[in-house]
Amino acid sequence: MNIGPALLCVAVLLFALLMIGLSAIKIVPEYERGVVFRLGRLVGARGPGLFFLIPILERMVRVDMRVITMDVPPQEVITLDNVTIKVNAVLYFMVVDPQLAVVKVVDFIRATMQIAQTTLRSVVGQVELDELLARREAINEKLQRIIDEQTEPWGVKVTIVEVKDVELPQTMQRAMAKQAEAEREKRAKIIHAEGEFQASKMLAEAASVIASEPTSLQLRYLQTLTEIATEKNSTIIFPLPVDTVKVFMDTLARANGSQPAPQTPPRSTTTTTHLEE
Repeated sequence: MNIGPALLCVAVLLFALLMIGLSAIKIVPEYERGVVFRLGRLVGARGPGLFFLIPILERMVRVDMRVITMDVPPQEVITLDNVTIKVNAVLYFMVVDPQLAVVKVVDFIRATMQIAQTTLRSVVGQVELDELLARREAINEKLQRIIDEQTEPWGVKVTIVEVKDVELPQTMQRAMAKQAEAEREKRAKIIHAEGEFQASKMLAEAASVIASEPTSLQLRYLQTLTEIATEKNSTIIFPLPVDTVKVFMDTLARANGSQPAPQTPPRSTTTTTHLEE
């Protein structure tokens, strides 16, 4: 009796049953969920952990529940003030309902990418360039809200949308640089004018004080002489009243045998004094 082929068939059958039994065992990690279908009908999401499927009758689709980071490629956009720019963004989203992510859309990652691109072009095209550069946070929030509303039926939650780079034409970059330079010059002139105004105001106050107190001028005069003396100058030129110098001039004239100088109305003269260092 030849039992070789029978044993071989039994062995093959047992091996096939073993493989089918092993394929029914499923282990889903913490960050995934398994969406189970039985004869084409949705049964539900399972996991994490170990569970069994009915061989041949049930199949499972794994869905990653972690946050997915996706770069939105640069989009050429015309802003509201007719400036052509290129803008890109980064998108953070995650699956919150694995059943919807499998049943409602073929590829939720690709679909989310397409929605992000079209929304980015639409939103940026509704604002002017200055607003895009100055109110980046508000635009990011608007993008996140619109994209999240459109992906919600797919069980996808968009958490963050950030505009990364705004690429401007060379002509626009030069124009903005000139505008910034002109703005800086404007601020510098305003600050200088304010300084001149404050200085003139203080000088006017000082003149008013000196006019009301004549002795203040004499004190300032003496202070100036003191400051000049400390600078070790060899020559100092300062004004003196003629009456003060006239006595010395008359004495010198008598010593030389000449007549004293005639009387003149009081005025000031300039005296040069040489200081030997």
